[in-house]
Amino acid sequence: MGSACNDFAPLISDIKEQFISVHKRLTQMATTLDDEGIDILKELTSISNKLSEAGKLASTYHLNRLLAPYTSQCNEIFTSVQQLSSKRKGGLIVVQREDPIDEWITKGTPLFAEISSSLLNSIFNVGSPLHDGAVWIRNDVIVSAANILPLTKKTYKNKKLGTRHRAAIGLSEHTDAVIFVVSEETGKESFAVNGSLYPFQMVAHP
Repeated sequence: MGSACNDFAPLISDIKEQFISVHKRLTQMATTLDDEGIDILKELTSISNKLSEAGKLASTYHLNRLLAPYTSQCNEIFTSVQQLSSKRKGGLIVVQREDPIDEWITKGTPLFAEISSSLLNSIFNVGSPLHDGAVWIRNDVIVSAANILPLTKKTYKNKKLGTRHRAAIGLSEHTDAVIFVVSEETGKESFAVNGSLYPFQMVAHP
């Protein structure tokens, strides 16, 4: 089972370590720029990779903060999102917060099951009769699957959004839910909140 979402200390510690490491590397570079033996591009690539790792941890931390009051099973959700992404399986997961979502969705198949990454992954298997539509999570329960969400009417320049992404934004325009999306075409992960869609790369944290 996933650890409690409100255990922020390990994440904060790891993020600080990454930032301190990057700061040290940048300071060292600044003092050795005149050294012809320094490969600046190689050093910058290494620092960029460190910042990327810090960004992943920061995404996890931010989402933990958003979800902590509403479910204790963040890591099960995060693990599922990661696994769906790695296999390029489309996914759409709604985590209800304060606002009821009943009036905004067309309800699918009731499950009332305990949250687990294995169950979430099986729901989104292409052969599953429940894989189309969204999973609805409330507190620590998967309420239902194959739910239909309202589509946003927003248009985006130079960006073509699939149905899952439009559905995620659409529900987030009407409620304070956090909606996770995994693209079937690219495997990229996003989450929608307050009418906006944010790309991210999740890391499950012990």
